[in-house]
Amino acid sequence: MILEEKKKYLVISDLHIGFENTLSSNKVFVGKNSSIKQITNNVKNLIQEENVKSVILLGDVKSSTQSIYKNEWNDVPYFFDEVKKMSEVILIPGNHDGNIQKLVPDEILMISSKGIVIDDTLLTHGHTMPSENFSSVNRIIMGHIHPVFFHDDSLVNGQRVWISLKTKKDMIFPSMSGEIEITILPAFNPYFYATEKRYYKKAISPIIEKVKNDSIAKIITLDGAIIGNEVELQDLL
Repeated sequence: MILEEKKKYLVISDLHIGFENTLSSNKVFVGKNSSIKQITNNVKNLIQEENVKSVILLGDVKSSTQSIYKNEWNDVPYFFDEVKKMSEVILIPGNHDGNIQKLVPDEILMISSKGIVIDDTLLTHGHTMPSENFSSVNRIIMGHIHPVFFHDDSLVNGQRVWISLKTKKDMIFPSMSGEIEITILPAFNPYFYATEKRYYKKAISPIIEKVKNDSIAKIITLDGAIIGNEVELQDLL
């Protein structure tokens, strides 16, 4: 996602560097080589193509939770070292980023897992409930869910998608009124798809649990086509 306020930001989520160690129930298949160079090059290409000045990582940079996998000791610092050559990097830790401070170079700005507010937008990983301190925002951008679309007759069956929600603001912030928009980013890791629906593991987010039954939704492919609405949310969230 490109976010343009006073400056231009590239916002990405869920790299899950090191995921090869524990291939999840998503039935992820990779080759013999690590995916780290592909993921890193994808980020660097976007920085160059979009001419962004800052990259915001919405958590789950690494795949382990509290421990640090053997390959993460090399691959996570490699990723940060490469990206910081081209852009400022802001890290909002996710639930898989326990002890990541041991892997983060000094030049990386690591902030609270509660998130950061830019203009009227809260950027957060999505695994925690935002406090009333953030109630002035009109938009939430989050990751954590890794949404994947399922429809047997669709060309994008099993592929990563975006989800855009509109809901009542008091569902998130009880003291407020009006509407709030929630954008759920797909996992940036290109291998986070599901070969079959039965292998899709839904992530639990307190934000989404509050709003999923009372939202207007758009399901959007990686290239921007709208392919569904709130009817599909039960399968995705």
